Amino acid sequence: MSEKSKVTLGENGIYDARSLGVPKVLLLGLQHMFAMFGATILVPMLTGLNVSTTLLFAGLGTLLFHLITKGKVPAFLGSSFAFLGGYAAIAPMVDAAGNPVSNKELLPYACFGVACAGLLYLVLSLLIKIFGTGKVMKFFPPIVTGPIIIAIGLTLSQSAIDNCSKDWLIAVVAIALVVVCNIWGKGMIKIVPIIIGVIGSYILAAILGRVDFTPVREAAWVGLPIHWNETAFSVLKGGDTSLLITAVITIMPIALATMVEHIGDISAISSTVGINYIKNPGLHRTLLGDGLATIVASLFGAPANTTYGENTGVLSLTKVFDPLVIRMAAVFAVLFSFSPKVAALIGCMPTATCGGVSLVLYGMISAVGVRNIVETRVDFTKSRNVIIAALILVLSIGINYSAAGSIAFHVGGLAISLSGLAVGALTGIILNAVLPGKDYVFDDEKPDDTGVCFAVKGENEK
Repeated sequence: MSEKSKVTLGENGIYDARSLGVPKVLLLGLQHMFAMFGATILVPMLTGLNVSTTLLFAGLGTLLFHLITKGKVPAFLGSSFAFLGGYAAIAPMVDAAGNPVSNKELLPYACFGVACAGLLYLVLSLLIKIFGTGKVMKFFPPIVTGPIIIAIGLTLSQSAIDNCSKDWLIAVVAIALVVVCNIWGKGMIKIVPIIIGVIGSYILAAILGRVDFTPVREAAWVGLPIHWNETAFSVLKGGDTSLLITAVITIMPIALATMVEHIGDISAISSTVGINYIKNPGLHRTLLGDGLATIVASLFGAPANTTYGENTGVLSLTKVFDPLVIRMAAVFAVLFSFSPKVAALIGCMPTATCGGVSLVLYGMISAVGVRNIVETRVDFTKSRNVIIAALILVLSIGINYSAAGSIAFHVGGLAISLSGLAVGALTGIILNAVLPGKDYVFDDEKPDDTGVCFAVKGENEK
């Protein structure tokens, strides 16, 4: 008998996990937590944010999302990779020569910028509630969001190579494991290639004596996951006002891509479960939940949240769609966040392991941008589309790799810097709005044709 046939149909039209019994529900929750674990903790590893804080607000953010969406959508909210470029622009972890540097004192500024980006979710949620999905999404067509997503990945590529160069053997092992698991893996192996790549290369580095586990031995088993000096609140009073404004202007445009990613993820979940969550509980509710979770997480020093494709893959694999199992995973994430020893173990991970995995992830970010353009059939025989895409890519990448790395200007006594991504995104949105020949129509009956997803996809999600 299949797992699906063992579970009774609940009032929401989804399979009721309660009929499985407490032990199986707990096991399903653990499985969902481990599915998101590798990708979620990778973001703080790549940015310098606190791992424990990340796990705490991944769990709390998921619970908040379920509260706002009336407990109907089986989605887990983990760390978003799309904002890596924003963190790197404000608080880079390597210098111009590729050497590791500590810029943790700048991370709260980046977190404030991400929190402000989360406000755009709330604005879009309100606009959709008032005007409807189609009228709002016409300002964010694939010809704009696709090139922005491509640029996000390409602007991050140098940091991945720099990290890999610290130990190419470890980096190549991480890359190979991710590729092999994602291409030839079966079942859960295919769903969690990132965590397998991380663990495999980490173990190899430990065997070769290239890991210092002293911080793990010295870390406590239990501790608080929130540290005031790492929160955005620590710089809102007495901080550098110019840097705060720069962070906001630099990072906020990234939300234009992540909001479309959100729509793609909700569409994927709808397709998996067989319920159109775009209509019920409504895209305005899912955007509101995602946005609020991102704002709260960022203010307290955690990465931006986003709905996770890995967990959608687990839903497809188990055929148990009850949001209860997702909420159990969130509770487990919160519990794990109170162990500094777990955070220390992650912090000891070799730089090359992060580099190898991030090399794949950054490339995949650009690849999903290309996929978004291809699957939505953007017409490049039209000059307007060629011009929009060209300017977004050239401005975003060119400015990022210029000598200054940004465009700086002064407003009154404030010095403000615009990253290449910010300039490219704003240029694309404005050009799309003013140039004639728009042909994009958002279809809320089949929104998956307009969405993108940054997560590593399982076999059943393709």
